Amino acid sequence: MALAQPQLTPASRINTRPVTLAVIVGNRGFFPDHLALSGRRTILELLEKAGIRAIITDENATNVGAIETTAEARLCADLFRKHRDEIDGVLVTLPNFGEEYSIADVIRFADLNVPVLIHAFPDDATKMDLANRRDSFCGKMSACNNLYQYGIKYTLTSLHTVDPTSESFMQDLQKFAAICRVVRGMRTARLGMMGARPWQFKTVRFSEKLLEQAGISIDTLDLSEVYGRIEKMPDNADAVAAKIDEIRGYVRTQGVPETSLIRMAKFGVVLDGWMADRELDATAIQCWTSMEEYFGVVPCTLMSMSSNTLNPSACETDIVGALAMLALQLASGKPSALVDWNNNYADDPDKGVVFHCSNLPKDVFVDEIPVMNYQEIIAGSVGKDSTYGTIYGRISAQPFSYLRLSTDDYAGKIRAYVGEGQFTNDPIDTFGGYGVVQVPRYQELLAYICNYGYEHHVTINQSRVADVVDEAFNKYLGWATYYHR
Repeated sequence: MALAQPQLTPASRINTRPVTLAVIVGNRGFFPDHLALSGRRTILELLEKAGIRAIITDENATNVGAIETTAEARLCADLFRKHRDEIDGVLVTLPNFGEEYSIADVIRFADLNVPVLIHAFPDDATKMDLANRRDSFCGKMSACNNLYQYGIKYTLTSLHTVDPTSESFMQDLQKFAAICRVVRGMRTARLGMMGARPWQFKTVRFSEKLLEQAGISIDTLDLSEVYGRIEKMPDNADAVAAKIDEIRGYVRTQGVPETSLIRMAKFGVVLDGWMADRELDATAIQCWTSMEEYFGVVPCTLMSMSSNTLNPSACETDIVGALAMLALQLASGKPSALVDWNNNYADDPDKGVVFHCSNLPKDVFVDEIPVMNYQEIIAGSVGKDSTYGTIYGRISAQPFSYLRLSTDDYAGKIRAYVGEGQFTNDPIDTFGGYGVVQVPRYQELLAYICNYGYEHHVTINQSRVADVVDEAFNKYLGWATYYHR
């Protein structure tokens, strides 16, 4: 499974930092030392090729740069502790059998609490003599046994032993890097909630305290303060003109009143400033219907632009929806969208229609430059001229992952479901942002959503990363996650 590296944007705090792995090279004295030394060098070359930074003891600081004794374990752990704030995961590689207790000791002494990947070199069946035999096949089981006893969570490569120069190992490495990004991102996420929850939308209620307990901070900003900042901003301000140009370069605006574009641009300037000032990774914004009644536009275009530059933005103050958008984005490096599981598709039990009004990032659409329009649903109550800013388009036919996070106050925990499906080319004629999806055992998934009280909102991302999220959530974050296959 090839995973895209995250795009880098100036405002995307989490995504601008490369993955850094602490590397432990295992060794056992009565196995060939030269295999540990050559294995170490091979692994470091591959990490550099993958764009992953390595923290590792100097080659001359221990016997052949590997870890075998308690003294070497202490030395290695001391180094890792000095770089604790930089380390996102641990790679344990076994060029020979390895000393399993020393490997476990390093991780225990360093007290990193990050994902761990266990890799073992394969033996060459033509070189099974004493000078070249690895026995890493067996050593991996011993290392895992010790880590299990120590209560240290770990991830396995797809093959028990794997040539590190193979495509299989590179895919394992990229998947593990994605797991590390998700775990790191979720533990340090900073989200902003702009506006109050619309009174009808009890489906987007969440426990701020449960999120805070998981390391996720929520900043709030009242819409009155947003409107106040906008009121003080001149229409001809340079930042407003620049934002209008940015909007016109992002979406087709023919027929949209100039007044609406100015309002959107001012809102965008305030949104950008707030995110930069508070170092926010994602936002959830009130729309329905305060924005339209008292300001005269919908915020969809600015939210779409934010999501497309990897600062996801969710509708209706759906904070956990924004968090799910961030999780899928960290796993894939692609922008996420928040949609509704919205309609059946004819009588096909495994197909459905997903929809939003919409603020979907433009990268998910069939058309490279989508169309700005007015919000037809809200226009019925507040008038067409007060609802410009929504983005119309069909989601392109690609595989996708879906994810919903929820805070379960009664159980006192964060929970989720995740899975994969396919956007299709099946005919449909509607408005907003939409697509036809095909999901294996879709009716069972819908029953699960209803039986366990999940929201109708769901995050989608045009990638296959459900296994990454499942591993990150269940194993390393302790969030009970149902993986629908």
